[in-house]
Amino acid sequence: TMSLREHALSLFRGAVGTVRPAPMLKRALKLQGDGCPQLLVKGQAFPVKRDLYLVGFGKAVLGMAAAAEEILGDHLARGIINVPLGIQESLQREDPWCDCLSYLTREMLLKPHSKIQVIEGAKNNLPDTEALKGAAAIQELAEGLTADDLLLVLISGGGSALLPAPIPPMLLEEKEKLTKLLASRGAAIQELNIVRKTLSVLKGGGLAQLAHPARVVSLILSDVIGDPLDIIASGPTAASSHSVQDCLQILTKYNLLHNLPKSVETVLSSSPTKPTAPENYSHVSNIILGSNTLALEEAKHQAEGLGYAALVLSAAVHGEVGRVATLYCQLIQLVCLGFAGLGDGPLSDELRGNLLQLAAELQIPGLELDEFLQALRGLGPDRPVCILAGGETTVQLQGTGKGGRNQELALRVALGLHRAQACTGASSPQGRCEILFLSGGTDGQDGPTEAAGAFCSPGLVAEALQEGLDVEAFLRNNDSYTFFSHFQGGHHLLVTGLTGTNVMDIQAILIRAM
Repeated sequence: TMSLREHALSLFRGAVGTVRPAPMLKRALKLQGDGCPQLLVKGQAFPVKRDLYLVGFGKAVLGMAAAAEEILGDHLARGIINVPLGIQESLQREDPWCDCLSYLTREMLLKPHSKIQVIEGAKNNLPDTEALKGAAAIQELAEGLTADDLLLVLISGGGSALLPAPIPPMLLEEKEKLTKLLASRGAAIQELNIVRKTLSVLKGGGLAQLAHPARVVSLILSDVIGDPLDIIASGPTAASSHSVQDCLQILTKYNLLHNLPKSVETVLSSSPTKPTAPENYSHVSNIILGSNTLALEEAKHQAEGLGYAALVLSAAVHGEVGRVATLYCQLIQLVCLGFAGLGDGPLSDELRGNLLQLAAELQIPGLELDEFLQALRGLGPDRPVCILAGGETTVQLQGTGKGGRNQELALRVALGLHRAQACTGASSPQGRCEILFLSGGTDGQDGPTEAAGAFCSPGLVAEALQEGLDVEAFLRNNDSYTFFSHFQGGHHLLVTGLTGTNVMDIQAILIRAM
């Protein structure tokens, strides 16, 4: 039989595979009919009256664009995509024979003589002159469209820095200086984004407005919790709920209203004070093609195929990594108690109470924990259990070590399981279960490391001590990568190589009765 580890790896691969740019587009996008062709996107039909144009921006749009061009063929008149600096070269360098999630470079690169122009910019994910050029080219294309044209917009994470187009006469430097000032005065990321969007030609629905009266169809790969259309890549084709009023309020709050550059004042005083009414977006369709939710659905489907009772907890797990680890440890203990026939005992009741309180504190949107716990109650030891979750945790850095949030989460879960076992002793229900936990970043890179994440099981802490590795010391220094590289020769690291996609992180918990 396959080990839990092999199962977990296969589920992670399946989840990532379903949101890889090229296969994802090929499943969702079809071109139908010759005389009066239609573009079909996930079953929605858009008539192609005259020409089809394509624009895109973000880290994953190169692969999306390559697949789109293959599907659209001669119907595509022209395209422009803005992608991160160096992406084509780094893809050509990848060894095409290595099975990095069986990820083949050729599906990521455009064909020679492509109709799509690629502009690389935003070095270190910051807007720069190259990104400005790309944004200007996209703006020019959008402005020239007519009512008979169809504009396909490809959007993925990292799109915001690739779409800088400050409203003239404002310069990019002035806009950047203003956002830096706001940040230094403690403005929240949400506030910074509102200011950025208000001062931009293309963000906050700007691109959709410029493309009017053409039909606009946006295909989106989401890397944001809850998939909010107005936030992913700063919402170039989504109705913005913010206006100049909000921007002025934020500038006032941080005491910046009276020392603004002249150009910024000009822009603020001449911009419309109310957000564009939603009916001005009737020519736009925003379609989410890939998200953490869709990746987890695929993993659940595959887990059921392997014989697991599979449950999805949430695709929006966020919060401090230590508390999220506690949540997962308590869920694992609850399943083990259930396997031992103690699902209605005092210990299970206590765990359920703790879990409900912890979930309330973490404020995970859309989490129906009561229902989830009810479903757990029905599980017995006759079938292995798979619990899946996703999202993005945060790590409060205290040390100077090397790691990432997925490796840190796995190491904290290992420590939590070790402590739970130490408390309940040899007779603990946890001791009669085989348990594996996996956490991985779907982009294949967890923090500044070459690992995507890590695996762990309850025995890890004790086994590490035998190698002279003290898990708590590594955690105090946020040094999870160093720990996992040394422990059993790196056997617990999840290494996939860059995947070319990103829908945040995925966690899998696998439990079977011994």
